[in-house]
Parts: sequence; structure tokens; C-alpha cells
Amino acid sequence: MESLANIRNFSIIAHVDHGKTTLSDRLLELTRTVDQRLMKDQLLDSMDLERERGITIKCHPVSMVYRDAKGKEWLINLIDTPGHVDFSYEVSRSLAACEGALLLIDAAQGVEAQTVANAHLATAQGLTIIPVINKIDLPSADVETAMHQIEDVLTIPSEEAILASGKTGQGINDIMEAIVARVPDPRWADYPATRILIFDSVYDSYKGVICYVRVFSGAIKTGDTLMLMSDGTRIQVKEVGRFSPKMKPEPVLYPGNVGYIVTNIKSVSEVKIGDTITDASKPAQDMLPGFKAVRPMVFSGIYPIDTNDYGKLTAGMGKLRLNDAALTYQQESSAALGFGFRCGFLGLLHMEIVQERLRREYDLDIISTYPSVVYKVTLTDGTMYEMDNPLRFPDPSQLDKIEEPIIKAHIHTPNNYIGDLLALISEKRGYCDHTETLDPTRIMIVAVLPLNEILIDFNDRLKSITRGYGSMDYEMAGYQESDLVRMDILVNSEPVDAFASIVHKDKAEGRGRVLCEKLKDILPRQLFKIAIQAAIGGKVVARETVGAYRKDVTAKCYGGDITRKRKLLEKQKEGKKRMKQIGNVSIPQEAFVSILKNTSSS
Repeated sequence: MESLANIRNFSIIAHVDHGKTTLSDRLLELTRTVDQRLMKDQLLDSMDLERERGITIKCHPVSMVYRDAKGKEWLINLIDTPGHVDFSYEVSRSLAACEGALLLIDAAQGVEAQTVANAHLATAQGLTIIPVINKIDLPSADVETAMHQIEDVLTIPSEEAILASGKTGQGINDIMEAIVARVPDPRWADYPATRILIFDSVYDSYKGVICYVRVFSGAIKTGDTLMLMSDGTRIQVKEVGRFSPKMKPEPVLYPGNVGYIVTNIKSVSEVKIGDTITDASKPAQDMLPGFKAVRPMVFSGIYPIDTNDYGKLTAGMGKLRLNDAALTYQQESSAALGFGFRCGFLGLLHMEIVQERLRREYDLDIISTYPSVVYKVTLTDGTMYEMDNPLRFPDPSQLDKIEEPIIKAHIHTPNNYIGDLLALISEKRGYCDHTETLDPTRIMIVAVLPLNEILIDFNDRLKSITRGYGSMDYEMAGYQESDLVRMDILVNSEPVDAFASIVHKDKAEGRGRVLCEKLKDILPRQLFKIAIQAAIGGKVVARETVGAYRKDVTAKCYGGDITRKRKLLEKQKEGKKRMKQIGNVSIPQEAFVSILKNTSSS
């Protein structure tokens, strides 16, 4: 058993693409945790998707043995964290498993939105923060400005900052020395009962569910019977071990250790991230702080483009769910798209990743409906329910009020783009709460916006307005009452459920017009006119007409009286009228694919 005084647990936190994974590669090299011949860039990012996008989706713990300048050996546990706002709960649980955090700041870009958000998360957990200014080898690096921002924005003394480069390896030794010197000993080790934090879990087809854990007090070994404190589920321990960085079985995990437990549980959904495990025979009285059930925020329907792939999609969703407890889904069917699933995601990036994994790993062609959020509906009789699907929108006569989720966004931007950004915020039905000056060239706008409005193109437009220099982080800020309506698209007077959406009353007409124009270009012409209408209840707010094919019935008339031609045209007109009454417009699959793919850019 290692002495508690010789164990250090830390995490690396940063804004997206500030060099977390590259820095962790250098730490693994320095401590010789991985053989040089097996070393590759972004070693801790195991998914192809993570490597391509340069983001971390799943956290990857690793235990390293470090010999300091005085020759003393330390067991150092690094818990890598996802960087995106969608996964902030996982980040907070990973931080809860540590006593210290390396806060990475890109020397060229300075303090960004998620740098601030992650620093606040770490401070709230009571962690010791070690600021590291990374990428100092870049020609555009501005170390002095980054130092000022550390003091002004994060209120951390700039002399605590370490200058480093994950690419060249400069300053890596200083970082390790700072970790052993500044990060405190493992906390809460003297609690009288066993308490173990689950900060992540994965599914292995041979072993079942594997929990990534940090032992706070007590010790665990193979064969122990443990209990999940959130719901009292008992689990049998089949194997315990550490990450170096592959799984390596150990006889016992002691206080302060970070490792894994192989359990007899068969579904990841039964294991909740942030839960506390305790000894089933002598359970702890108090859970470790900060546990909450993860709730999906964004909902969307996912359907196979080829209806024969429904079985394949069902199997794919089941396998993804095994590895991603935050994904929820239930079966639904649509008259237009056939059978599919209504899925709940943590946010837009999470939705994108799930769809991309379904396409790649399970070779599926899928289409997703317009994303929607969870609304709170109150009826006139006092009934309240949550609604995530436009098709569940109540009858307007029974509706008392509808509330939508709102967010507080922190937008970091260069000064000269502030006017355009404020215009974008007001266009998205938001308002600027206040602004803060970060340094002579950058400013932070704190804005309140409806979550529904930032779902599609907000981040893209933020990046294009600020030429890529803007960054955003957001947190949920409750619900507010809003004037929302359900907008239906009618084709030949028949509503098409796949195009139904919940929109703000003031925006319904503009959005309806855009959808009708797109459908007009896509729908094939018939022998009769087709009316495409956007309607709110019984009121039509936008309309387009697809012209009819016209057979030239007067072609056989050479000269003669005009009444002959008129008679033939009247007869044709009657026929078309009859045809329109009995004619069905079948919307081709390509029209759905085209509209639902392009809606995101409207």
C-alpha cells in the first residue's frame, strides 16, 4: 500500500483545442508509462472521431510513477476530462475525483470562455489550480497578455503560472515538480466507512460494465460485495485494477487510488456517474457530494433512410446505449419517415457524435428531425407536463402557459465585433445581461438566451461574425414563460408530421415562408396544383404553390371558332378540379432528407 502522502490525483482542464491531450502525451513519455515504440499522438483519445475533431469525448484515467529531483517516488493519477460544454457534468465528476487541476491556457489565444467555466468548476470543488501557459513555441504566442489575463480574469497570481510547450516538451519537468509540490494529499481518507466515487463507466462485451473509480476511504478487492448508494443496488466485484494506460489488474485498491472495478452489472444505464459505492455489510451514512441524475436537454427523431435498416438501427442504438448512459431513446413512428426513435441528448455536440457514430460504426444512413428542447406545459385545468415532441403540443384552447428553458451564455470576443454579436443575440430573442472587459482587445458578453434558439446555427454564426476568434460557454438558467406555438406544414391540405416544429409566435411566419419555399423547389410537380402551407392552428401564415403539368388539349384545333378551344379548356379544368379532390401527394424520401438536412442552415 502506497503512503497517502506519496499519491497525487490531478486533472487537466482547458478550452477546446488548447493542447490537453498533447500535454498528457508528454507526461506519459516523461514518466515512461508507455514504451516509446507504442507511443503515438493523442494516445488517450481512443476513438477515431476524437482524433479527427481534436476533442475528448470520453475521459481516460492513467496512473504514472514519477521520480522527482530528490529521487523520491510518487504515484500520480491523471484523470483526463472531456472539454465541451455538453459534458460539463462528467467534467465536474472527474474533478471531484482529484485534489488538483492543471489549467491550460493557449499562449496564442489567451483565456477563453471554457477556460473560465472550467476554472470555476475546479474552484467550486475546492481544487488547487496550477495555471500552465501552453504552446509558448508558437510564433504568435503572447505570454505577457496571457499572464495578465490569468490575473485579471481568473484572479490567480501570474507568478504561479508555468510556461510550457506540449509539442516540444519544454517545461514538462516543471509541471511534474509543481504537481508533487502544490497538489495536496488525497482528501477524506479518514472517513470511517468505505466511499468510492464512480466518475465514468464503459461497457465491455466480455467483462460487462467497468466502473472508473476513485477510492476515497476503505479498500476494495476482488470478491467484495458493494452497494450503489443512490438506489441500493448490490454489486459483486469480479476484478479491480489500475490504468497504465491499459487496464492492469491489482490485488487491492487503497484510499487515494484511481482505478477500475469490473462488476456483474450488464447495462451502463444501471450505473450512474457521480454515484458513491460503499461496502454492502457496513454502508456509509453520507454520499460523496455533487451527485445528480443526468437529464437530456435536446431531443430529436432519428430514422433510417432505408426503412429496411430499422432492425440494424435498433441494434446500433442498443449497443451505443451500453457505452453512453446519457443517451435516452424510445421507439416512435412517423407517417412520412416510417419507424425510428425519439432520442434525448445532453446537447448539440452529443447529438452530432451519436449520429456520426451510428453512420460510421454501424454503417447506417440516417436522417434526424429538427431538434427540440424540453418545454414545461401548464393546462387550464392545472395539469403540468414536460413536452419534447411538437406532436404532443396541446390544443390552444386548453393551454394556460408554456415555459421554455433558458441559458446564460458567456461569450468571449475581440472588441470590434461586439455590435454584430449584440444584433445576433437580440435576433435570437436574447438580451445582454452585462459585459466585462478582459484586456484592451477582448471583452466578455454575458447574455441570456432561450436554449431553443442556439440549437442550430448560433455557434457557427458566432464563429463567422468574429472571424473564428469568438468562443462561448453556457449554463442552464431555469425556465421562462414564452409565447410559443406549434407550426404545421400542410401539403395539399394534409399535415406532414415530420416538418412540425415549435416556434416563437413572432418567428413563425419567417420560418414558415422559408420551409414552404424550400418544399416548392423540391416537391415533384403533379397534373394538378399543389398548395404548400405553413399553419398555426387554423391560421395559414405562409403559402407557396407548385404549378401543375398542363397537357396542350387545344393542339388539335387548327383555326376554327374560339368557342371550340374554350370548351376543351373548360373540360380540362373540370378534370383537374376532380383530380385535385381525390389526388394524393406522396412526398418522396429525397424531399425529407433535403429539407431536414438544410433546415439547420435556415
